[in-house]
Amino acid sequence: MSFLEIRDVQKNFGAVRVLNSVSLDVEQHQIICLIGSSGCGKSTLLRCINGLEPINGGEIRLQGQRVSGPGVDLNALRRNVGIVFQSYNLFPHMTVLQNIMLAPLKVLGLARSEAQDRAFHLLARIGLEAKAGEYPDRLSGGQQQRVAIARALAMDPQALLLDEITSALDPELVAEVLNIVRDLRAEGITIILATHEMGFAREAADKIVFLHQGQVHEQGTPEEIFTAPQQSRTQVFLKRIIEAGRLII
Repeated sequence: MSFLEIRDVQKNFGAVRVLNSVSLDVEQHQIICLIGSSGCGKSTLLRCINGLEPINGGEIRLQGQRVSGPGVDLNALRRNVGIVFQSYNLFPHMTVLQNIMLAPLKVLGLARSEAQDRAFHLLARIGLEAKAGEYPDRLSGGQQQRVAIARALAMDPQALLLDEITSALDPELVAEVLNIVRDLRAEGITIILATHEMGFAREAADKIVFLHQGQVHEQGTPEEIFTAPQQSRTQVFLKRIIEAGRLII
């Protein structure tokens, strides 16, 4: 039994099938990078894992327990599986500290002092303790994204889903966010990351999953996928990435 099991998952938006019989196993403490062209289904798959989108077929299990379909406790699922989006989604009327404290107070029922201690610990961990009293619009994009990651970590999740978390950032800010992901990987947090950062995927991932038109076309280690892809679709995708200068082989 894998930590996370995705079996024949289908997702439709109206008449359009966005995910078509997607199956994937994720082991605990792994980092999985989902790659593929825009519109291939990476973000939709993450949203289905977190229960933000109901699936139309198949099944998702976390540590052997079904977390998709009727009767699932979505609040419990989201306590265990955090998600961070490319657009940060911080509450603009709350300070950085308040943003991080909110869910532990409201969902976990922590005492204010405990929630505050947890928030300060996380801010120190991401190098932003001095920004605790600032509002999000006073932060750079990279700082906001690091706060969004800290907010997800405040729930002490078993797994973290990261949805193109660097795509809205200026190039010079990408590194500071990816460094946080490297630190999380070193701490053993299970991560599923949808990304266009091919160099980072090659360096950090335990497994690369290439999606094309809502299907898993190929998966394997970074060495297998980036140096010896077996499927023609994967080969064409990587050829375009290399030609664009986004991956050096």
